[in-house]
Order: sequence, then C-alpha cells, then structure tokens
Amino acid sequence: MKILKQIFAAFYRIWFFLIVALATILLFPFLLISILKHSWYPFFFKVARTWSAFIIYGIGCYPIIKRDVIYEKGKSYMFVANHTSMTDIMLMFYATKNPFVFVGKKELAKIPLFGYIYKRTCILVDRGNTKSRVEAFRRAEIRLNEGLSVCIFPEGGVPDDLSLLLDEFKDGAFRLSIEHQIPLAPMTFHDNKKRFPYSFFIGTPGKMRVKVHKLIPTSGFTLDNRKDLKKETREVILNELLNPTV
Repeated sequence: MKILKQIFAAFYRIWFFLIVALATILLFPFLLISILKHSWYPFFFKVARTWSAFIIYGIGCYPIIKRDVIYEKGKSYMFVANHTSMTDIMLMFYATKNPFVFVGKKELAKIPLFGYIYKRTCILVDRGNTKSRVEAFRRAEIRLNEGLSVCIFPEGGVPDDLSLLLDEFKDGAFRLSIEHQIPLAPMTFHDNKKRFPYSFFIGTPGKMRVKVHKLIPTSGFTLDNRKDLKKETREVILNELLNPTV
C-alpha cells in the first residue's frame, strides 16, 4: 500500500508541473502584456489570481477560506503565512484580492516561462547574501510607497524537516510593517504540506483550508516592538495550526 501511495504521489507531482506549465502557457500573453508597464501591476495581479485558481482546481484541490477580516480596497498590508509548499504561492494569490508583491527566493526565477514572469513581478532575494537581503528590503519599501501590499513568508523558506510544524520567524516582515505603519495580515495554511510538500513521494488532492486572521495593527510601534510583534504573529498562526477553526 505504501508503494502504491508513493507511485500515485510521484504521478501527482508530475501532473502538478504539467498543470503549472499549461496555465502559464495559456495565460502567458496576458501575463506578458500586464508586465510591460510598471503601473499595470494591478492588472497582472488579476491575471495571476486566475492562473492560481486554474492550478489549484486543476490539481484536484479546493480552497476553504474562513475570514475574520475583510481587507479594505486600496489599503496596504503586510501579508504573512506559514510556508510549507510551492502551492503556498497560488493559495496566497487566490485568498487575497488586494494587489501585493511577493518577496521570494531567487531560485524560482530559473523555471522556464514562469521564471521570466516571476523575476519581473516579484522581489527576489538570496537569503544567504546580506547585500541581496538589504536590496530586497529597499525594493519592498518602494512598492509599499506606491500603495501596494507586500507578502513575505516569515520563516524565510520551507523547513527541511517535514515534521516541523512552524519554524522560527525572521525579522524582515515585521521591520517593514513597523517602518511603514501598516497592519500585519496573518494567514494560516492548514493543508498545503499534505497536498504538495517538498518531498517527491508525498502528495494528494483535497481541501486547502485557509484561516484569514484579524489584523495586527502596528500604529505607534517602533522597531523596539518588532520582537513582540513577531512573537504575537507567530503565536496566532501556531495556535491555529494546533487548534484549527476552519
């Protein structure tokens, strides 16, 4: 039985990449047009949400979203969530209507077609390079000043240990939210590790539960508050992982 599950998971992983390729090829003309001008990013974001929905449903998954807050149109937020899977990118797009810019690892820019769009629309960072992290921080500030939101997975990457429920958080998202006095918008992704983890022989279709938590305000905070803010945000996500409400 275990071998059969592993064979299914391997085929499922191949199917995922085929669906990603198909969605990217079909929408590539629209994606390409949407990145021709810097000011057209909101149009790109709408196309990216369509791209994400195509992939999520195409691999046999269905999102279940429980919201404790409705985001205001035209307002900037710092979106954060736990990070366990490639599908976190698609699910974040799907669950959020406010245009945001991802801060993500530069390695994904090597993927054909997808990588071209990715590096033109996201803020790439080499997490092992201090200069790259500083530059990513600067670019994120520019996007926030333009009225967009930013999304950062504060674990700083996907933990190698699949048994780890939630890794420690890095400072970046919390520094930015305090410096720009924008609220943190935490989310919990319950099932993405089960649906499509970073392990070739694990993965199944099914539900993708999302808990959209109440905003955590940063008004009046200084950088001295960032550790407490980081701790509070992590506890919100961890408590939801331990005691699901969706």
